[in-house]
Amino acid sequence: MTANCTQEWLSRSLPRLAIGSLLALTTALTGAAGAAWAQQSQVPAKTSASPASVSQGAGTPVAAPAQPPPKTAPAEPSYALLLDAGDLLDIRVFDTPELSEKLRVDQGGEITLPVGGVVKVKGLTAEQAQTAIEERFRQRNILHDPHLEVFVLEYATQGVTVAGEVKLPGVYPWSGKRTVLDFVSLAGGVTPAASKTFTLTHKTPGAAIITAVLGDSSPKAEVEPGDLIVVTQAGVVYVVGDVGKPGGYLIENKETITVLQALALAQGMNKTAKYDAKLIRNSPAGRTEADLPLKPILANQVTDPKLQDGDILFVPVSGGKQWADKSMTSILQMAVGVVIYGRL
Repeated sequence: MTANCTQEWLSRSLPRLAIGSLLALTTALTGAAGAAWAQQSQVPAKTSASPASVSQGAGTPVAAPAQPPPKTAPAEPSYALLLDAGDLLDIRVFDTPELSEKLRVDQGGEITLPVGGVVKVKGLTAEQAQTAIEERFRQRNILHDPHLEVFVLEYATQGVTVAGEVKLPGVYPWSGKRTVLDFVSLAGGVTPAASKTFTLTHKTPGAAIITAVLGDSSPKAEVEPGDLIVVTQAGVVYVVGDVGKPGGYLIENKETITVLQALALAQGMNKTAKYDAKLIRNSPAGRTEADLPLKPILANQVTDPKLQDGDILFVPVSGGKQWADKSMTSILQMAVGVVIYGRL
């Protein structure tokens, strides 16, 4: 009976044990798969070899040597004015205004700081002089962390040359920001033969020559130390002969004028003038002379010719008109004489 009971218990328990073992085995396999997937996710996936790596046979890829960075063109050196004897400096010290001073560079190229002593600044730019003064303050334990700026108020040896049609040409010191008209005023103003234009040549290497009108305040006409200002001469046209006021007449800004405009400046033609004028012009081959019929020009039948700088317009005297004018004058004088004699 005991054996029968044992056999019956086994027959009932085996299916349950098999099912439990299967569930345990499934749970264990699921946990192991999850752990493997988590471990694999922490390792970066291997992709195809990048251009930066090369393969050595069947071995692992090795990184290619790093390429040097591309070479850049060296920056062009900036042109800066250098300090010299006679220059006036404005030294401004931040947070310590009592150390700020206006000092002039002596003949030895040095400045003497009231607190700090002598500093050599000749041949330095304003920025380099600023660094030298800051270093002096640190060396003398005057300021632990100095910050200052150096402004050049006057370049004594970098003057501005004013030439051309001015009354007092010469070299004038550059002191602060000034215009071309300011320096022309320092040079005594323009002469009667001056035009309204000027040329400005900067000392900066490679700078183009600027041509502008006096009074131009645009940035292109700003004056820098060492610049050259030339006030150009106005063009001249000469009107001579049988005209109201013969002489030379200026052409402002080197602009051309016409024949009629030149005659108007000369107060027109006299009544004895001949309409067959002459135009005398200077050319590289020499002086040339051309006929200039004035009658069709005055009648607006042909284009009014333009005159150039240095041209001479000659209006001759008409012999017939002059004789007729004299004859008319003689007749009038005789008639007046007869009238007067008749009254006597």
